[in-house]
Amino acid sequence: MDTEGTHDGRTARGGRVPRPAGPPALPPKPSHAPTVGSPLATWARTPRPKAEPGVWRFGYQPKRADEAQPGTDRSLLSGAVISFLACVLVWSLLTNGYIPYIQVPLKLFTPRDWWELGGGATDHRGMAALQVYELLLTGGLVFWFSRLGSWGLAFERLVAARGPRARAAGAAAGALFVMMLIWTGTVPAEALLFQHLPLREIAPTQGLLITLLLYGVLYVPVLVYYARLGGWRRGGQEGTAGTAAAAATVHQQVAPEDATDPAQWPQLRDAGLWEVAERLGGEVAGGRMNDVDYARIRRAWDSVQADPSRVRAFADSVRDKGAAACLHPSGDRDLPVRAARHDLLARQVLLGSVEDQERNPYARRGTPLALDPEVLGTSLLAVGPSGTGKTARLVRPVVESLALQALAGQAAVIAVGSAGSAGPGLGPDGGYDIVVRVGDPGSVHDLDLYGGTADPDEAATLLAEAFVGDLPGVEVRRAATALAQLLGPYRTAHGRFPAVPELRELLDGPSPALDALRHALADAGEQAMLRELDARARQHGAPADPGPALADRLALLDRPAFAGFFDTTGRGRPFSMRALEHPVRVRIDLPERGHADASRMLARLLLAQFNACAAARADRSLFAFLALDDASHTLTPETVRGVQRLRSVNAGVLLTLRALDDVPEALRTPLLGAVGCRMAFSGVTTWDGKRFAEAWGTEWVETRDVTHRTVFADQPLTRAIHAFRKMVTGKAVTTDAVTVRQVERERWSASELAHAVPPGCAVLSLTSVRGERAAPLLVRLAGTG
Repeated sequence: MDTEGTHDGRTARGGRVPRPAGPPALPPKPSHAPTVGSPLATWARTPRPKAEPGVWRFGYQPKRADEAQPGTDRSLLSGAVISFLACVLVWSLLTNGYIPYIQVPLKLFTPRDWWELGGGATDHRGMAALQVYELLLTGGLVFWFSRLGSWGLAFERLVAARGPRARAAGAAAGALFVMMLIWTGTVPAEALLFQHLPLREIAPTQGLLITLLLYGVLYVPVLVYYARLGGWRRGGQEGTAGTAAAAATVHQQVAPEDATDPAQWPQLRDAGLWEVAERLGGEVAGGRMNDVDYARIRRAWDSVQADPSRVRAFADSVRDKGAAACLHPSGDRDLPVRAARHDLLARQVLLGSVEDQERNPYARRGTPLALDPEVLGTSLLAVGPSGTGKTARLVRPVVESLALQALAGQAAVIAVGSAGSAGPGLGPDGGYDIVVRVGDPGSVHDLDLYGGTADPDEAATLLAEAFVGDLPGVEVRRAATALAQLLGPYRTAHGRFPAVPELRELLDGPSPALDALRHALADAGEQAMLRELDARARQHGAPADPGPALADRLALLDRPAFAGFFDTTGRGRPFSMRALEHPVRVRIDLPERGHADASRMLARLLLAQFNACAAARADRSLFAFLALDDASHTLTPETVRGVQRLRSVNAGVLLTLRALDDVPEALRTPLLGAVGCRMAFSGVTTWDGKRFAEAWGTEWVETRDVTHRTVFADQPLTRAIHAFRKMVTGKAVTTDAVTVRQVERERWSASELAHAVPPGCAVLSLTSVRGERAAPLLVRLAGTG
């Protein structure tokens, strides 16, 4: 049950499971009251609303609809000031009786004996009604003009955006202004409360108590409103030690009967597993469970629901091990180090934030940017020159996120980089289950050149794609046929595929090895395989024979540096792409520095094998992902078509390029069309930007053309005024003619991509596997150290 039925036989590495630390012998005196609950419980309870692709959903709050079309700061300020002055003017006209018949509605709905014949109030009842009516009119005016002038938005944009102190100062000024209006009697709120009570007939002590109570009723709501506007509530929610957050945590912790509290595992309670739910709830409350444990056990429960016969094993595992139940086969419960922020419930990794610029949609400005399998399932292509942070700011956070999901039993990830990318590049060795260092004699694991397949035709197709897929004069189909004519007979005779030196010798033409293979097949009576060898012999030396090209490419791997690698005898520990059936974490280091051509050929082979094995999986519940840190000279027509088919098999790839020139000219447009997510880093060339601009298309925008026309006056006085104005300002008097048009414009032009993207930023477009799209966004990427 601990492996969830995926694979067994591996021994968990001892000492790798973190243990909760015991309490110190002499704890220091606490500086504040302890808070109830745990950070994991708060994390689990945080809402994650549905959002557009690329939005960090953890605690996300979408912007209000009335802010969809904001104005500039200047227009907001002028609108707020003008509406405020208009409100004061209308209020002054109303309260001073300059607007006739304003009191008619009041007198229609009150008794006639409250009013004198001339219109005044007869007693305190009419006076109170008049004061209430004036307060209602004042409130209505303030509400209407505040909506008209966007006072709230102006406060947020012009005052609150400058920091907490500016927000608090603005709220304090507003509270002082309102209290002065009440205290001076400009607004008859105090008169309404005090003028109609017989305070002189009440004892002094009782009168003082009533007066204080009425002052509290009058001023406390004003103080509370402006205190909340000043941010005291928001500030309390920023940390778990804040008052509001602590109160919420206390309420949720002391109310286990809440059926929707995710920290109390309601799905297990609904299934009748009360004891299991109590055990897991205690692990959460005691701080013995982390986010990986939480996500892993949820994943295990989902698999149990698919196969109810495993309920008992699941319950026994949780009762015995608690948060350590259903462990990953490696025994790890977390990565050695995290370089980015992750949310395993939403399966997202935080990459940065969307820039607050006019080029971005207003609803996305300032929002955190995240990636998840929903968008990575359409594959991602990132292009940028060296030094722009493709590895540190994109590849490593994504690989790290999927490694955490692999520990939770949700994904399988393979990261391919150069031999120097270990450590700060793609993460330490302890964060992976398998590390293959091609060309390093100290490497524990080997690489299976044939991808774990037993079919000679499939192995030949993959090898041909890797060996000659980038050669323009060699047909991949003929190369695959030539390889199959050798691999099939050799496997029939020896029960395995040939090693690199053996395959090279067979490709070189007539040789003792080929004669020995022919005799072995003849002795075994394999006539069909003998016909394959005869066909290969007839093709050898022909003008279109792919054999020499295959032998030359295979010679790149038949080097002393690779001696002992690509073993087919079963003595090593080769890794093959067939392991994608399991939640594995694999890093493959290619010898890019000393053997660049061999590394590119192996990268093509790995990409071809990944496309084939990801589609051939029987269980596609795991998200399979391949990250190529440098995909230069790796793509072929067949692999580009394979990348496009990955989204339907719950898999994806991440490809990084220094420039699109590293891809054949004929494949640049198909590549941009095959991937659903495209990313252009700062510093791309204009011709690369042109390709991205064509892929992102155009949009309709509103343009304003302003024409200045000189005014010629007919009257002498007007001409004199115009002459004086021109003498003072140095400019002729003109009128502006504004023409507004809807035009079609590129979302991002090639020049803008090449020159307008700041350092540390990138332009990113996203597409989810469900077809949801996010327009190209200018994003600022967060560094990963």
